[in-house]
Amino acid sequence: MKVWTIANQKGGVGKTTTVVSLGGLLSSWGFRTLLVDMDPHGSLTSYFRYDPDALEASTYSLFQAVAEKQTIDPASLICETGTEGLDLLPASMALATLDRQAGRLEGMGLILKNALDKLSDQYDYILVDCPPMLGVLMVNALAACQRLIIPVQTEFLALKGLERMLNTLKMVLKSRKTDLSHVIVPTFFDKRTRASISSLKTLRESWPNELWNGVIPVDTLFREASRAGIPPAIFDPRARGVVAYAALLESLQQIDQPHPSAGVAG
Repeated sequence: MKVWTIANQKGGVGKTTTVVSLGGLLSSWGFRTLLVDMDPHGSLTSYFRYDPDALEASTYSLFQAVAEKQTIDPASLICETGTEGLDLLPASMALATLDRQAGRLEGMGLILKNALDKLSDQYDYILVDCPPMLGVLMVNALAACQRLIIPVQTEFLALKGLERMLNTLKMVLKSRKTDLSHVIVPTFFDKRTRASISSLKTLRESWPNELWNGVIPVDTLFREASRAGIPPAIFDPRARGVVAYAALLESLQQIDQPHPSAGVAG
């Protein structure tokens, strides 16, 4: 089982779109895939028509169980997405309270990792969507994964968020026993604008070894797929944005390519 975390300390850079796009592709390629929402805003949860304000069982339940010294089966929290082979562990607004509780709980940074370890025989890939700020939720997501994907909108302000994210990564690596592979993914690229072209040039000059060599273009397909609650790869496999994410996924899988499992998680 591979766990990939998608994070950046800036909002609006395409984190949730990246999670849903890669997840939809993985499931369509025959990989059992789980999407995990660790953002109190619940954008990933809302994508699949679940209400973060109304959910009683969510990723918050994992933390609540530890606080109350109870045992919980993470599989009991999983919801269907309507796409075969693609499941969701949703978020609730209660996640926003966790940073205030962190000081009272031991081992708070490993709760997600311990929960996902229990699902290792059910999924080939788990993709984690993060909030755009450093806190107990992002720390959990980084502790649980083997690869970090950092979407960066190709515009100036997003580059500042990238610098903060890479500084956070350095801090997390000091406490990890293993290295954390990471890749920077340029998003919202529009070849017609100077801002996109200039920002991409800066990314290539500043982080040549960490930057994926492709780009995710601006594509109205992402908005249309979101409105329908369907992963872009299922909504329109030929859309240019989907083709770009497929190229990204292929490059990520070149390092370690697990074989699709025979069954499909439900």
